[in-house]
Amino acid sequence: MSKPLIFITNDDGVRAHGLQAAIRIARKFGDVVVVAPEQTQSGMSHAITMYSPLFLRRVQQQEGLTVYALNGTPVDCVKMAFDHLLKDQKVDLVISGINHGANSAISVLYSGTMGAAVEGSFYGSPSIGLSLLDHDDNPDFTAAEEFGTRIVEGVLRGDIPTPMCLNVNVPVGPVESLNGIRVCRQNKGYWREEFFCRRDPRGKEYYWLTGDFCNAEPEATDTDEWALSHGYVSIVPVQVDMTDYSRMAALKAKFHQE
Repeated sequence: MSKPLIFITNDDGVRAHGLQAAIRIARKFGDVVVVAPEQTQSGMSHAITMYSPLFLRRVQQQEGLTVYALNGTPVDCVKMAFDHLLKDQKVDLVISGINHGANSAISVLYSGTMGAAVEGSFYGSPSIGLSLLDHDDNPDFTAAEEFGTRIVEGVLRGDIPTPMCLNVNVPVGPVESLNGIRVCRQNKGYWREEFFCRRDPRGKEYYWLTGDFCNAEPEATDTDEWALSHGYVSIVPVQVDMTDYSRMAALKAKFHQE
């Protein structure tokens, strides 16, 4: 039997240590093709490049592993793989990550990591966005690799309906300090930004963005934020349907015409 084909991308760029950790996970199970951004593309969500040319560069080739760099967004990387490089092949799994930093709660909407994972699911492949709650350039990925391996193994068994996209976040700490895995829902909350104004040497104003996450349901115990704050790896199954079904009846009563 042929080995599974696993596609990997990320939003931290082709040189990120988290990408190498994801490759180590994937190579335990099958052949690996990587297309990752040339530069950091964090916060790009589901953006695609439409008005600039894309340049694809092969950076590594060895038995069972091929790595490309693309001067585009994470979603560009997925499209390049599925619609060009691998368009005649069955991709058994998509891994996006391992991201440097959390992608829990509302951050799933801003995340380039999760944008790529969602895009992968559009092609019918099970997809996993994998993140570690550590923004350091070279954090300890041991726990993320351990739990990522468990989750990848479970998904590759094929007994979960597809297409499927999972948002997986791993707390910081050694494996033995974590309490296990919790399947949960996305926490309700929002980001409130602040812009710090500075002046460059020529006196022109510029701004740096920062912000804080505001948890709208801090007492809820079934969310990813609760799981992560209590030492659990969180798994949130993600879907794209953004229809607000709770308002359908009221809107139909006011506006609907047969």
